[in-house]
Amino acid sequence: MGAQWKAKGKALVADAKGRLFGKLVKEIIVAARAGADPAGNSRLRLAIEAARKASMPKDTLERAIKKGSGVGGDAVNYERVIYEGFAPHQVPVMVECLTDNVNRTAPEMRVCFRKGQMSAVAWDFDHVGMIEGEPEQAGADAELAAIEAGAQDFEPGEEEGQTLFLTDPSDLDAVAKALPGFGFKVLSVKLGYKAKNPVSMASLSPEAQEEVQAFLAGIENNDDVQNVFVGLVD
Repeated sequence: MGAQWKAKGKALVADAKGRLFGKLVKEIIVAARAGADPAGNSRLRLAIEAARKASMPKDTLERAIKKGSGVGGDAVNYERVIYEGFAPHQVPVMVECLTDNVNRTAPEMRVCFRKGQMSAVAWDFDHVGMIEGEPEQAGADAELAAIEAGAQDFEPGEEEGQTLFLTDPSDLDAVAKALPGFGFKVLSVKLGYKAKNPVSMASLSPEAQEEVQAFLAGIENNDDVQNVFVGLVD
């Protein structure tokens, strides 16, 4: 949970696929700015793979590529904006948004932070490359793969059996390309934020845990939010 918040709970499942498609479309649009050919654009290739894994319709995927690359008359330009602050109980949060209208997003984020506090917290996070991977073959060693591929560190991923490899931002692409050679399939590649001094979930009362989770779920539900990085560990 310390690397990236992912909303959980039955109440959030009903429209989860629609929100996932929205995030994937935005990622494809932004990635396609660097070129519409996935063969020469690794970020776009991975975004397309993620979209296909989520069963995104082909025409939706193709429209997103055209919007990002400026093909046709419906080109869209998303701006990346970071909002910083605290969730309840001084849990630090970095919120990454992709928006086509900052004047809409900014006040919406202020509303989301009402039960927390908007404040500069970037100093308490490391800017890192994040690569989610899973072993392609039995016996693949995450520690060895991290060392040999040039990652700075590794930890268990969000899903069982997956590993999150952490890199210097400038090494992200090189490490992502090297990992398959050491038995790991790359599932996603991105830049993100990892808290230096995360709050322990166990240190919070059950009521406080619910308040933090409700706050994070409220942010996650905003359509402009792409990623939420939280200083919180189990």
